[in-house]
Amino acid sequence: MGTVLSISPASKKASIMDADASADRLKNDKSLKRHSMFVSLSWKKLVSNSAKKSAKKVTPNPQPAREIPSCQVAQRNSENSRRTEEKRPKAPIPVPVPTVPTQGGENGRLSSVQKQPSSFSLVSPRRIVIQASTGELLRCLGDFLCRRCFKVQDLSSAEVVLWFRNIDRTLLIQGWQDIGFITPANVVFVYLLCQDTITDSVESAAQLQGAFQTCLYLSYSYMGNEISYPLKPFMIDANKDVFWETSLRIIDRMSAKMLQLNADPHFFTEVFQDLKNQRESAEGNLDR
Repeated sequence: MGTVLSISPASKKASIMDADASADRLKNDKSLKRHSMFVSLSWKKLVSNSAKKSAKKVTPNPQPAREIPSCQVAQRNSENSRRTEEKRPKAPIPVPVPTVPTQGGENGRLSSVQKQPSSFSLVSPRRIVIQASTGELLRCLGDFLCRRCFKVQDLSSAEVVLWFRNIDRTLLIQGWQDIGFITPANVVFVYLLCQDTITDSVESAAQLQGAFQTCLYLSYSYMGNEISYPLKPFMIDANKDVFWETSLRIIDRMSAKMLQLNADPHFFTEVFQDLKNQRESAEGNLDR
C-alpha cells in the first residue's frame, strides 16, 4: 500500500507569494542599511568640516590696551631726557687765568701770566737690554779672577770654570739637586761675592780655590733650589777654619747687597754689565 500526498493549487500559490514577499522585504532592508550607512558617513564629514570652519573663523577677543596715566607718561619722559643729558660729554669748566701787574705799568694795567714749558718729561727712561750666555759669563768670571789674582802662577780662566762645573756635577750625581745651578743669574750672584771677597793678596791656587768655593757655598745656599747642601764638595779639609771665618765675614758684609741684587733690577743690571765688561777688558790687556 502506498501513501499519496496531494497539494492543493491554492496553497502552492500562497507559498510562492510568500517567498516573493520575503525576497522584497530582504531587498528593502539591505537598501535601508546602505542608506543609513551613507547618511552617517556624510553627517560625520559635515560635522568635521563645520568644526574646521568654525575654528578658522573664531578669533579671541583682543584685550583692550591699558591706558597709561598722563602723569606717569610725563615722569618717564623726564627720566629719559635726564639720562640723555647725563650721557652727553660735559663741557670743560672755564678757569680764570691769574694776572699780575707788570713792572713798568704806570696805569696799573694787568698782564696775564704765561705758562712756562716744563723741563720734566713724562717719557719713561730707556730700557737697556743686555744679553749674554752662561758660557760667556763663566769665561768673564774666570778672566776676572785671573786678573785679580795675578800672583798665582799658571792660572787660567778654564781652570776656574772647571772648579765651578765639577761641584755642580757632583751635586747632581749624588742627588743633592735635581736641576743644575749654573745659570746667568747665579753666575752674576757668584761674581758679586767674589768681587768683594777675593783680593789681590792671594798667592796660591789652593788659597784661591778655597775662597772661591766658599763663595760658591754661600751662593748655592742663598740662590739654590734645594733647602740645604752638603759641605764636602765646597770645603777643603786643610781649610776648615778659614772656610767658616770667611763665610761669616761674607754674610756680615754682603747681606744687604745680596738682598738688593734680587730686589732691585737696576742694581742687577749694573753688576751684570760689570761682569760682562771683564771679558772686554781681558781682551784689551791681551792686545797690549
